[in-house]
Amino acid sequence: MNSDRNGPISVKLCVTSVSLWWTLLLPQRHREPQRRTETSLIRHFGMAAMLVIVGLLSSSFWPALSKEAKPAEDPEIEQRMKALTEQLRCLVCQNETLADSRADLAEGLRQEIREQMKAGKSDQEIVAFLTQRYGDFVLYKPPVKSTTYLLWFGPFVLLFAGTGVLYRYLKKRRELIDEKPLTADERKRAEEILRQV
Repeated sequence: MNSDRNGPISVKLCVTSVSLWWTLLLPQRHREPQRRTETSLIRHFGMAAMLVIVGLLSSSFWPALSKEAKPAEDPEIEQRMKALTEQLRCLVCQNETLADSRADLAEGLRQEIREQMKAGKSDQEIVAFLTQRYGDFVLYKPPVKSTTYLLWFGPFVLLFAGTGVLYRYLKKRRELIDEKPLTADERKRAEEILRQV
């Protein structure tokens, strides 16, 4: 392995070692049947070794591919941004606050909120800007007003409507069931059937 100070790590493999591994991993038809178990065992160990090597090599590249955490420029703005984003909803996740979400859109919105805070805008102005752009859905607890009545009271309306429909259905079913007393012949017949059992 060769590494440059500024460049990525380059891996050089010997052609003969790769061809040697390749011949061990490929099935060999010309060998004797009694040595097949040895060959398959060597092949399995070779594949496992290759997987381990690939895993170790790829794990050294993952930190370079992962996102680097940016240091906070101003702790006061970061604290204010965190408090504000806990009141806002992630537009992608829909069940997480903007502060807890790891989505790319949430990261972009947090960056935009930081920039607006650096520009001197108040929290109310930032919330007004976001609600103007994305609607009341961006608020984790939207206000009760004519456009959000369905959001606030819709589940209760559906619950009461479902209860009413179920009550009417059960009432109609009860009316369909006729409760007639058994006649004398039907009673004798039922008693005979019970005696036979």
